[in-house]
Formats: sequence, C-alpha cells, structure tokens
Amino acid sequence: MTASHRPQIGQIEELLAERGYEVSEAGNGRLKIRETDSGMSIQAVLEGDILYFSLVCTVVPRDKITAPIMSKMLASDNGISSSYFQLYEAGSGKAAITLNNFCKLQDLGADDADDILSCVHFLLVDVISASRLIGELAK
Repeated sequence: MTASHRPQIGQIEELLAERGYEVSEAGNGRLKIRETDSGMSIQAVLEGDILYFSLVCTVVPRDKITAPIMSKMLASDNGISSSYFQLYEAGSGKAAITLNNFCKLQDLGADDADDILSCVHFLLVDVISASRLIGELAK
C-alpha cells in the first residue's frame, strides 16, 4: 500500500456508521464506536495500515488481578475465541482489563470492510465470555 492509498479514519467511520454503529472521531486517528443495542463502546486506533480495537471490560484495583484470574484469562479454552486480553494502568492503583483485536487494512475494499466489521463483532461476542471469566472482579 502506498502512502497515497493508506486507509483514512473517515472512511472507517463511514463504514461503521453505515452498519448502524454510532461512531465519533476522538482525534489522532482514533474512533469511539458504540453498539446501539447494548450501549457497549469500542475504541479504534488507526496506525498506518493497522486498525486496533479495544473494549474495556472492567476497571479494578490492581491487587484483585491475581495469578488464578490471569490463568483464566490466558487459558486456551477460556471461551475467548478471537480477541485477547490486555491490562492498562488506570491510575490510583487500578487497572483496566480490555479485550483487543486488530486487522491489517489494504485498500478498504470489501475484504477490509469484512475484516473491520468482524473485529467489532468478535469483540462484542467475546465480551460475553469475558464477563463470565472476570465478572467476579467487578464485585
């Protein structure tokens, strides 16, 4: 992909909006994507030709994230089929547990549109399994 054919965040915003998502630009190649039925929000960041997606599952005190919980999150049979967990510092001794996914874009044709929509869908499905795995942390 040449620099002149790089995907633009506005094109991705338009694609998602056409499919019924509420989408707003958050600056610097970032989008906030809201699934209207559930109200769940996903952040997307375009860096070059890679589109990264992240959905915050919960924010908890860091000491609640124990080895047994991490083991559940990393297990191959945990029910999270297409996304992966990541931890981010959230300040004040807390950590955000996120589900993440990404896709490599080429020309924003039909294949890329399918990849983008699939990533969003997979996160929304995987968060259901994630809530079963880590739901006890939010208590």
